[in-house]
Amino acid sequence: MTNIEGHAGAGNGSDGVGLTSAEARASKEKFGDNRLTEQKAERFWAKFRANFGDPMIKILCAALVVNMALVVASYLGWTPDKMAWYEPAGIAVAIFLATFVSTLSEYRNESAFRKLQEEASKIQCKVYRDGEIRELPIDDIVAGDAVLLQSGDKIPADGVLIEGGIKVDQSVLNGESKEAAKTAAPRGYQDEETAVNFLNPYKVWRGAVVVSGAATLRVTVVGDKSVYGEIAKELQAEDERDTPLKVKLSALASGVSKFGYIGGVVIAIALLFQRVVIANHFNAGEIAAYALNWTHLLSDLIQAFMLAVIIIVMAVPEGLPLMIAIVSALNMGKMLKDNVLVRKIAGIETAGSLNFLFSDKTGTITKGKLEAVSFADGAGNDYKRFQDAPDGLKKYLSLSLFHNTDAVLTDAVLSGEGAGAARQKAIGGNSTERALLTFAAEDGSSPRGKSAAALEKIPFDSQNKFSAATIEGGASGGPLTLIKGAPEKILDRCDYYLDKDGNAVKFSALAALNQKIDGLADRSIRVIALALYEGKIVNPNGSIDDMLPASGGWTLVGIIGIRDEIRPESITAIAEARRAGVQVVMITGDRKETAVAIAKEAGLVNNESDIALTSDELAALSDEEVKADITSIKVVARALPSDKSRLVKLAQELNYVVGMTGDGVNDSPALKKADVGFAMGSGSEVAKEASEIVILDDNFNSIDKAILYGRTIFNSIRKFIVFQLTINVSAVLVNFAAPLFGQENPLSIIQILWVNLVMDTLAALAFGGEPALKRFMKEPPKRRDEAIVSPAMWSSILTGGLWTFALSLVFLFAGFVSDLFPSVSGDDTLHTGYFALFVFTAVFNAFNARTEKLNLLDNIGGNKGFLQVLSVIVLTQTALVYAGGQVFHCFGLSLAQWKIVLLFAVSIVPVDLLRKAIASARRT
Repeated sequence: MTNIEGHAGAGNGSDGVGLTSAEARASKEKFGDNRLTEQKAERFWAKFRANFGDPMIKILCAALVVNMALVVASYLGWTPDKMAWYEPAGIAVAIFLATFVSTLSEYRNESAFRKLQEEASKIQCKVYRDGEIRELPIDDIVAGDAVLLQSGDKIPADGVLIEGGIKVDQSVLNGESKEAAKTAAPRGYQDEETAVNFLNPYKVWRGAVVVSGAATLRVTVVGDKSVYGEIAKELQAEDERDTPLKVKLSALASGVSKFGYIGGVVIAIALLFQRVVIANHFNAGEIAAYALNWTHLLSDLIQAFMLAVIIIVMAVPEGLPLMIAIVSALNMGKMLKDNVLVRKIAGIETAGSLNFLFSDKTGTITKGKLEAVSFADGAGNDYKRFQDAPDGLKKYLSLSLFHNTDAVLTDAVLSGEGAGAARQKAIGGNSTERALLTFAAEDGSSPRGKSAAALEKIPFDSQNKFSAATIEGGASGGPLTLIKGAPEKILDRCDYYLDKDGNAVKFSALAALNQKIDGLADRSIRVIALALYEGKIVNPNGSIDDMLPASGGWTLVGIIGIRDEIRPESITAIAEARRAGVQVVMITGDRKETAVAIAKEAGLVNNESDIALTSDELAALSDEEVKADITSIKVVARALPSDKSRLVKLAQELNYVVGMTGDGVNDSPALKKADVGFAMGSGSEVAKEASEIVILDDNFNSIDKAILYGRTIFNSIRKFIVFQLTINVSAVLVNFAAPLFGQENPLSIIQILWVNLVMDTLAALAFGGEPALKRFMKEPPKRRDEAIVSPAMWSSILTGGLWTFALSLVFLFAGFVSDLFPSVSGDDTLHTGYFALFVFTAVFNAFNARTEKLNLLDNIGGNKGFLQVLSVIVLTQTALVYAGGQVFHCFGLSLAQWKIVLLFAVSIVPVDLLRKAIASARRT
């Protein structure tokens, strides 16, 4: 049972609403804080064991067990010949190490990704503490706290409303999409319900979303004991859809896999043919004798089978899907430093391909620091500051600004110049309400904390473009309704205005006032009109006409000019986005004249063919008419939420990749519908959940960076593909052709496993840290249907693969090479040299793959990890040459032999440079 007067043992603070700090500490000790027990992430060893469940690894391990059994049998004397133990042992170690390194990389990157998201996604709540309202992290809320809830907020804990009224979306808890109306419980309310009743009109639960209205919540249950906490463990994460990039990579992997499967089978057959037929000189008698030695035959069959499996393991690009996660995770820290929080990897992948970006104005293109710069009464008299207004008029101006708002004032401490000085800060509400409240609080005499309770309220709505509140305070002692909103919604309904003494005078200067508004609009200053009337709101759920009382017109208090300066960096960022092939469309609630002035200043409107529309003008156009002009539309003024969704849909129907920015509850449908939703860091939690990316500083420049990072990731993956497929092509060709010329194992099974480790996990780490280069923004956006492997990439893959194949044939079969790599005391230096050649050729080709420029060191300093990873490969390979022994079939090389290996390996660099030069000449 919960008593509305307060949670058991929790106080109500000095103001009768919130807790004191001491009471909050006591409540935390008794009932705990609001943290939810985190679901345990998959542990490293569990992930390691799961990776051994890969079908290819299972097959390889099964073949390894049979091979080891034969070795044991030979040592027990059950076979005529003793088999070497180090071959299966080395393979076992190689499989273990390759799986371990891959798992470690995957685990570390997933952990880093999860940690970054958790740190940057903490919800801030407006909580009454010590007689004032503060913004606190959701985890710090305790039982007994009073929390201010406003439109767009996610309810942070279970509790009872003690003031106000809201509509909430409880679908995350009960699956019902219908909004539920909640109102303040009567004083002394006793909650005797033992079961959860989502129909209770006074109670709300953690996880629900405030759709409209404002209220104060008394927290009764926190953390794991809340309804949301109880069911959180059972909630299933929403399945992520495959991203366009992942679909392309999967298709590529499928095609390359077929090549690998066919190559593996053919190579196994070629190896058996070499051992059974060629090695026995095509002599039927020798072949028959070989077949009768069942241990040799079985051993060769197993060797051929294992070689086929390993060729498939190497050829099948299982690292491609993993590459997305690795590259994205490696870039997460960089992006967060640039104020870009990626909620869903799909977003950053797709951001690089944007064709259209529908962007809010306030706080994105502009600074978002709205400032009320002037007030004018109905006679046209101007006042730059609130305190400049005459006392009679100021009384009603104060009522309008302090009581018709969802924003509240709290104490703040200045930093920097004047550090330590206290001033009042507006929080909550929307940015316009905070600016108006700050304007009214300049004289320091304003009330702090909650405004006076309204008898009835209509919160601001972007559809209606006004808000209203009824309070006690009319001239006759009865109710007084205050209205604020767009001038076109209010001025025509005003029959009177307030003079300097606060008296209602006949209003006849509408034309002059509209002219003043137009002048302000030309200076990029938007205008809010304030009015009032004696009486109550007629219909809180109706339109502006429904609430107008039949007894008479309204009285104009005045108009306030609000300035929001263009971010200087937005002008550059918009130009950069346009050069990148992204059409930016500014969507704003401002009147058309103000919007066009801002768009011109921002560089969005540059010529007569650029189109600016109001919401009404857009609605008058058919879908086909909008599609015909969509590439010329640059501004949509007085926009409604439905306008955003419509524009996204129409652009997508034309096969464009579309991004949308938003910060409010009403923006959520458009954010979800867009290919990439960009939520603002200062926006509602609902908008953030509907988005793929959160722009933490609300800055258009950060959206540019998100696009750049998207293109960087895409290009990094393409570089990785070139590197990997070049090795795939050459390895399969060499292992197929060599047995037919008498070289049954140009690369041993263990050597191939090492090469596989080089080209998968280590290569992903090397290419994953490529820097975000400005020149990527000069590339056109990638089409939805564009293949992941471009013709230029195929040119690089085939050139590098065929050259490596040709080098291999020369190295393995040319007489002058064999003379330089003789067998010494049974040690095979030729195959030692070839193993080094194959790996070092891949290393040199990595420099070719990482840049399309002729300068192979282009921006190499931006990816220090590239050189570090390649250094590890080189040092490890050198160590294997001298210390690999029988396990790796490596027996050391002389200085002269090293010269030949490196000369052959480095030759792939000038070959690819020649290819690049020819391709460049053809383009020009």
